Amino acid sequence: MKMCQQSYVYPMMNKSNTVVYAGVTSDLEKRIYEHKRKLVDGFTRRYNINKLVYYEIFDHIQDAISREKQIKAGSRAKKMDLIKSMNPNFEDLSQTFEIASPPAGLAMTAHLND
Repeated sequence: MKMCQQSYVYPMMNKSNTVVYAGVTSDLEKRIYEHKRKLVDGFTRRYNINKLVYYEIFDHIQDAISREKQIKAGSRAKKMDLIKSMNPNFEDLSQTFEIASPPAGLAMTAHLND
């Protein structure tokens, strides 16, 4: 029997809550570390996306990818309502992670897929 690894959909925002980004990953702590340290080229680095404001957990990556597409296809108002349902004050939920140092297994590469 194959063991499933949990996957996450994770909307993030910039400090002023003006830009919303949604991503998917199988290692949320590592991915947030990468975004905060600007190790990921692309949209999140360009718009200084570094605040985890929402996440959902899935047992199957395909379900997480489908949910990410659904969130991305929604209007800004729908994204904001979704975030407010878990995090009405737009707090940085990653503060619960102790990510001052790289999570175990973090590949320190200059360019990672976004």
